[in-house]
Amino acid sequence: MDKGKFWRFSLIPYSKQSLNQDDVDAVLNIFSEKFITQGPQVDVFEKGICKVVNAKYATVCNSATSALHIACMALNIGPDDIVWTSPISFVASANAARYCRAHIDFVDIDPDTNNISINALSEKLRNAAAHNKLPKCLIVVHLCGLPCDMEQIAALAKEYGIFVIEDASHALGAKYKGKPIGQGNFSDMCVFSFHAVKIITTAEGGCVTTNNRDLYNSLISLRSHGIIRDNVENEFGLPSDIFYQQTRLGYNYRMSEFHAALGVSQLKRLDAFFQDRQKTFDYYRHQINNEQIILPKIYDDRQSSHHLFVIKIPKKGGIIRRNALYQHMKEEGIQTNLHYIPIFLHADFKQYAINPDDFPNAMTYFETALSIPLYPYM
Repeated sequence: MDKGKFWRFSLIPYSKQSLNQDDVDAVLNIFSEKFITQGPQVDVFEKGICKVVNAKYATVCNSATSALHIACMALNIGPDDIVWTSPISFVASANAARYCRAHIDFVDIDPDTNNISINALSEKLRNAAAHNKLPKCLIVVHLCGLPCDMEQIAALAKEYGIFVIEDASHALGAKYKGKPIGQGNFSDMCVFSFHAVKIITTAEGGCVTTNNRDLYNSLISLRSHGIIRDNVENEFGLPSDIFYQQTRLGYNYRMSEFHAALGVSQLKRLDAFFQDRQKTFDYYRHQINNEQIILPKIYDDRQSSHHLFVIKIPKKGGIIRRNALYQHMKEEGIQTNLHYIPIFLHADFKQYAINPDDFPNAMTYFETALSIPLYPYM
């Protein structure tokens, strides 16, 4: 067989969803229900998420990008505001703020965790305060499912008076100091992704968790055109239970009953998914014994959800050695990937005039990182 064709039908993809008959039945059952959208399954799914992450409120959306967008909107982020995030993330982490017309900037990563560097963040905040250019919000990214050092991030956010959103798209089921990511004790809101290759899937979907009632009310409204239903008397003499008003510009970011039903079914297997990912993670760490490959580290105060397994090929010889390994794996029918190209290197971000030299750790990551296959039941 032609190797190019072989790779396209790769025996081992870098990731894939895990669906069973219960998932199929859950979705098919919606066809016999009264509602296929805006029905009870969305509420069941949201309550299930709250139980798993120990948060007061959850708002599910049609994607994690939508969830990040309304999280920014709920904080009233606008054109005069600055938002910082990690350069090593999917572009949605930055785009959510850009949708609000905010200015975006980045904080370099820690070379060990690959998450936002506490030292870099502290220094950047100090300099920003001196020049009256503090961000309104920091979007931290739990890359690969490994939690950031949220206690220190929260302390810095409190010191400088900034909001914190956790982009936990990779991190459902992860824990920081024994507590689930999404609990909200170190941030204002936390966003999860249910894309096909994430920890659980709704095909496409996302969620915002928070413990703040006012933020939750805003999120619910923003998810559905900015409309509120308060069951109150109105100037039009309409019965209060059918009166509604658009109070601000929102979006149609709702999740259907089909997607929610799949999420409810998948959530039942969250622990099983984690255990199997952990087995593969441990297997890799025991079997890969090569000084030319740097493996993910383990931290006593945090538990990764193991969404991705990123190895690094030391920079000696530059980007060529990493690319050579990618090509070799491809020829062997094993799909690998790069998570991620630094956001500021994308053509659409050149308008921000970001200097890559200001982010040496992110650039080193870009030149050395490679995601190898990791998914349940490999």
